[in-house]
Amino acid sequence: MNTLTLRIYLTVVAVLALFAFASGWIFQRHIEHERSRAESVLSDRVAGWGELIQRSLPSADASPEHQAAALQDWSKRLRLPLALDGPDGTRIGVSESFQRRQDDGGRGLAIRLEDGRTLWLMRPGLRGQPPDGRRQRAEGTGFPGFPFTPPGMPRAFGLVLVLALLFVAVALGAWPVVRRLTRRLQALKQGMQTFGAGRLDHRVEVSGRDELAAVAASFNDAAERIEALVRSHQSLLANASHELRSPLARMKMAVAMLEEADPAQRDRLKQEIDTDISELDALVEEVLLASRLDALRDLEQRERVDLMGLAAEEAARVDATLDAARDSEPLVVTGDERLLRRALRNLLENAKRYGGDDVSVSAERMGRDTVLRVWDRGPGVPEGQRERIFEPFYRLPGHAETSGGVGLGLSLVKQIAQRHGGHVRCEPRDGGGSCFVLTLPSNA
Repeated sequence: MNTLTLRIYLTVVAVLALFAFASGWIFQRHIEHERSRAESVLSDRVAGWGELIQRSLPSADASPEHQAAALQDWSKRLRLPLALDGPDGTRIGVSESFQRRQDDGGRGLAIRLEDGRTLWLMRPGLRGQPPDGRRQRAEGTGFPGFPFTPPGMPRAFGLVLVLALLFVAVALGAWPVVRRLTRRLQALKQGMQTFGAGRLDHRVEVSGRDELAAVAASFNDAAERIEALVRSHQSLLANASHELRSPLARMKMAVAMLEEADPAQRDRLKQEIDTDISELDALVEEVLLASRLDALRDLEQRERVDLMGLAAEEAARVDATLDAARDSEPLVVTGDERLLRRALRNLLENAKRYGGDDVSVSAERMGRDTVLRVWDRGPGVPEGQRERIFEPFYRLPGHAETSGGVGLGLSLVKQIAQRHGGHVRCEPRDGGGSCFVLTLPSNA
């Protein structure tokens, strides 16, 4: 049996048992209190009746017939079963109601009179035992016995029996409720174990609208993000491994040729090795940055960044044209300046690589967004490829051999834009070429 199921169920049962015990104890105390109060009232009433009857009865010297007649008269007036015994214990008189109840098993209450006689009366509510033997009232009190009390059992037994039956009924009813709850927990646990075993596409069932359903939905959301992150890292690792082979192979061949090469060839081979090392260094740097951005859920630092000044610096670095009015207002956003600079630099270097010398950059405010545009006069991007060029290691057919690069530059631009709450897209440029549009919220 599941441990959590048993613990929850035992907790429910323990609380129920405590509630039943407390309820029974309070009820019993209430009964005892009421019984004590009724006994006190009844004793006062009996004492009053005894004193009244003693003063009204003829003296002990009167004839037994006269005493019996007076007793019968007071029994009718007070509606009390009465009997009277002489000083020697002989029965002087008895009412019909007293005799009837005495025959049924009722017990009278004796009041000793000052002249030695004994007055007997049946207290109200004491009916004794009926002919069929069933108890109508609890002996010795003015309170009824509990309705479920079996014949011959104490009056508290009925209360205990009802509480026990109630306890069993609720305990049995609580089991399916607890089991249903823990079954969903068990399913969630199994789903996590399956996901942890390597089935990244596994999701758990979300049912209901309670906290457990919210936990299951949160797990599915987290599993989806983890799957996307792992898939991205797997793709990144596979493509990086592939990209590393070419410069490493060229370096290996160049090093092997160095010993037999003449001085002119050695200079050329060393230059090729330096180029390959630079390519490897750039590849490793971009792979590390892409991996860090994949794992980054929020920016590590935020600061106010002037995009117009940033665009002017990067445009001057690659000899691109900056289209901006002299009196244009500063375009300030909140973000990571190093990442934003890297995104703009990648766009400018990509445009310079494919578009030649005709590269320009512009920045403007559009509503609540700040828009950067990088223009080039390159061959352009076919409409069906304008989304795919932002995928890691994707390059247009034929461009890898002629333009170099590893295909991570635009992917990094997209990741940086997303981490700042923005986006990037590629559009065709009138007259030929491409326009890359980087949109950032001004309050990013």
